[in-house]
Amino acid sequence: MYAFELVRAKSVADAAALLAKTGGRPLAGGQSLVGAMKLRLAQPGTLVDLSAIAELRGIRKEGAALVVGAMSRHAEVAASADVKAAIPALAVLAEGIGDRQVRNMGTLGGAIAHSDPAADWPAGVLGLGATVITNRGKHAADGFFKGLYETALGADEIVTAVSFPVPRKAAYLKFKNPASRFALVGVFVAQLGDGTVRVAVTGAAATPFRCAPLEQALAKSFTADAAKAVKVGASGLSGDLHASPEYRAHLIPVLAARAVAALS
Repeated sequence: MYAFELVRAKSVADAAALLAKTGGRPLAGGQSLVGAMKLRLAQPGTLVDLSAIAELRGIRKEGAALVVGAMSRHAEVAASADVKAAIPALAVLAEGIGDRQVRNMGTLGGAIAHSDPAADWPAGVLGLGATVITNRGKHAADGFFKGLYETALGADEIVTAVSFPVPRKAAYLKFKNPASRFALVGVFVAQLGDGTVRVAVTGAAATPFRCAPLEQALAKSFTADAAKAVKVGASGLSGDLHASPEYRAHLIPVLAARAVAALS
């Protein structure tokens, strides 16, 4: 690990000022960033610790939405009665992240800002059409994830919360790497309050994406059979020692069908 300076911010405004001044990186749970630093894949000169900022924590219901603070830990989301009542699929998603240590340290805001291509939270954000709230404004989910480890966030922009619309029904399933529990493929299926169907996929490409063929099929018939009948092309999907692009393409409708079946 390279040498770095650690400073603790007292507020969101203080953190933004420190980031602008130092050109450093925000530190949330550190489960991804610190690992990259240990491998010398990341070399921030300054880390701005967000852990003392109370306004970044908390989970609350606001009208037809569930708002989750950016510094809410995965374990807190998984155990939240409000989450289980409003969007139980998010509790399931959070409970399936990493191991107990990761769930008790990692945060929602850190996960989506890091935008790992195999992370679980991006699928939930995109699948529900959530709104990412920052110190500068708001980002719609459809425009937030830009590419491999790339988002729409500015250099000194900080995620403060995510607002998830409460759907009629939603489910998340993933085919996980047995060692890391990252998604080889993860599929989040949601039927929103207006009947719109959204299907988001993680682990299969450089960035999470919506699967239009599945959305169209499930909009006509929200059944497992409709999802099973969809053929997803392998073009643009990832291939590695764990799974080929063709295998990932095969898994997408299989997992979508199982998600829909679990909701029936």
